[in-house]
Amino acid sequence: MTDNAAGTANTQRMTVVVTGASGRTGSRVAQAARGAGLTVRPASRAQGFDWEDPTTWARTLRDADAAYLMYPSDVGAPDAAEGVGALAREAVGLGVRRLVLLSARGEDQALPTEEALTSSGADWTIVRAAWFSQNFSEGPLVEGMVHGELVFPAGEVEEPFVDVRDIADVVTAVLTSDDRYVGRTLELTGPRLLSWREAVAEISEAAGRTITYTPVPTRAYGEALTGFGVPPEEVELLIEVFGTLMDGRNAHLTDDVREVLGREPHDFADFAREAAAAGAWKA
Repeated sequence: MTDNAAGTANTQRMTVVVTGASGRTGSRVAQAARGAGLTVRPASRAQGFDWEDPTTWARTLRDADAAYLMYPSDVGAPDAAEGVGALAREAVGLGVRRLVLLSARGEDQALPTEEALTSSGADWTIVRAAWFSQNFSEGPLVEGMVHGELVFPAGEVEEPFVDVRDIADVVTAVLTSDDRYVGRTLELTGPRLLSWREAVAEISEAAGRTITYTPVPTRAYGEALTGFGVPPEEVELLIEVFGTLMDGRNAHLTDDVREVLGREPHDFADFAREAAAAGAWKA
């Protein structure tokens, strides 16, 4: 058997647990992993897995080879470090040593969660992602854009928006690359910087309709979220996170997508055209 054939055989025998498998990144990770020949074990409440109930973890992790960890509220949430650390230790104890954590680029609040993973005894890789392009087409920002306006506390800061398909491909490549990325922290960005105003303008052009961007102070945005019924503790976390992330610290590019995948990351304009064609912002 050749080395390539052996690697393919090992990949085909590999089972990866994917948390958040119905979400923005998890669904793409599951798809990419299946495409690479991995056996995917979705981990969500629908499958009997609950981040808040440790008694559900073992039956999901047992006999798996690796896991993709996406903490459901935010990787910087106050309970994230404890949850990720406990699950990572349980995974290692069950022989699931290969763990990949989705983290947030530039989010200081995520550092304790990253430390919880790195101190767990796992063969870890951390994937810090820039703001997702798909946050404009999936999730709570869409409703306002459908009505013609994005109100958001990003000012005029630039962001290297990253396509979630690139995140999924990187995670899959990391899992199938033996130990090459063990102990590494990868920072994933798109190929260029855009302000939120420029991003919305590209979406507006792709959608063939006027969508405006209105920057607001972070505290005012938090008050609006409270009015929509978002729990106060979640609002306070978002205010804290946005207050730091939107200071320009992420306004630079990395080559990590290219290093791992051997190709350029998807461009925001391509995302906008594809999402518009799929009707993401139709009124």
